[in-house]
Amino acid sequence: MQVIETLAEGLKREIKVVVPVAELQERLDERLADVKDKVRINGFRPGKVPPAHLKKVYGKSIVAELVNDLIRTKPTEILNERGEKSATQPEVAMTEDTDEAERILAAQADLEFSFSYEIIPTFDVQAVDGIKVVREVVEIPESEVEEQVLKIAESARTYETKDGAAENGDRVTMNYLGKVDGVAFEGGTAEDAELVLGSGRFIPGFEDQLVGVKAGDEKVITVTFPAEYPAAELAGKDATFDITVKEVAGPASLEIDDELAKKLGLESAERLREIVREQLEGQFGSITRQKVKRQILDQLDEQYSFEVPQGLVSAEFENIWRQVNTDLEQAGKTFADEDTTEEDARAEYLKLAERRVRLGLVLSEIGAKSGVDVTEEEMQRALYEQLRQFPGQQKEILDYFRNTPGASASLRAPIFEEKVIDQLLSEISVTDKTVTKEELLAEDDEAEGEKAEEKKKAAPKKKAAAKAEAAEGEEAPAPKKKAASKKKAAEDTAE
Repeated sequence: MQVIETLAEGLKREIKVVVPVAELQERLDERLADVKDKVRINGFRPGKVPPAHLKKVYGKSIVAELVNDLIRTKPTEILNERGEKSATQPEVAMTEDTDEAERILAAQADLEFSFSYEIIPTFDVQAVDGIKVVREVVEIPESEVEEQVLKIAESARTYETKDGAAENGDRVTMNYLGKVDGVAFEGGTAEDAELVLGSGRFIPGFEDQLVGVKAGDEKVITVTFPAEYPAAELAGKDATFDITVKEVAGPASLEIDDELAKKLGLESAERLREIVREQLEGQFGSITRQKVKRQILDQLDEQYSFEVPQGLVSAEFENIWRQVNTDLEQAGKTFADEDTTEEDARAEYLKLAERRVRLGLVLSEIGAKSGVDVTEEEMQRALYEQLRQFPGQQKEILDYFRNTPGASASLRAPIFEEKVIDQLLSEISVTDKTVTKEELLAEDDEAEGEKAEEKKKAAPKKKAAAKAEAAEGEEAPAPKKKAASKKKAAEDTAE
């Protein structure tokens, strides 16, 4: 068998494999010898079928299996022998000439095929002791805890039917039918809907027009959907709602005490406050970590500059671009509405895709050098989280992860990445800085610098899209998703 390198340009490689006809015939004879005692052919005793007849009956199918086996296994073997890692699945090509293919299947011609791929680039892991980050920490005041406890208590507040007119703070139970241009629209109808006036849950102006209604009243409300309303077909449209008021109820007194806590399934008000504080610490801690992670990625991006596999970049870009267009479509907008062009936006997101791939490879190599690994227990927890998010679909999800090649890598990659960040945090310089909640949540425009400002001008300005670069340490490409997009092609392949 001959293995010939026909292309070595940058990260691109192409290998030609030639299996001489004599070797193909030898492999065929071995297979025929193996099956002769197993096949049953009318007119012949077991094991007594002449080799020529066996070859006539089974030769082509056996050669076809041999060809498939060689194409499936040889690229991996050759890559291992060359000490290379392919960034993506190698692309295999062989003859498309029907006559030549027939001669190969008849073991009368050399088998030739080639496979092309891009290698994972090699680079030296640089020292990280020069990386410095500021970790913003929020000290949660009691007033913040009490504010959140009050919101929870409001959700458990009871209401008592009243005879008078509805006021802000009262709960109105009603049926309504929404129309645009006199035609009912999808999602604009409900029965026994409950609305606390002043809660701001409905379209602006809707709740104000219910102040003063009484049980049994019928009323037509006119409102205008906001220009940024998520349903593009309703955004900016005038609408009417036919209202039938069924009940007006006033709020009962609200006491944050053990009795309230027990209604919420807790043993005491003190425990309620503890849980609220833990949740706030978790929320703020997540934001803090994300901002620290962004600082680390920015500095790693400055440290490394090497060619990256374009196959990975293309796959990452397609994920991002799909999300961008879905986001715009759902908002009923175009690139022109976002002060950019499709060409400029593509260029910006292509840069982002390349940066993400490079950083993914860097994190993968850092993790490998540091001995970072993902345990089976961590994988099981990640799978359980997937199952928890989709109740009723547990079997389908399990089947997906069991039967889809590479699916488990989508669970492993984000865990691996976070563990690498933890490893880096133990080695770099970290300075804690106490900040207010508002400071933590504020956009750090100065830290983003001119590069981020330019991106905000060029990229679609929906919330996630405008922060595409700032969000790139997260699991999903910007604009965001939940499931499914995926940033991890680089880490998945690099390992």
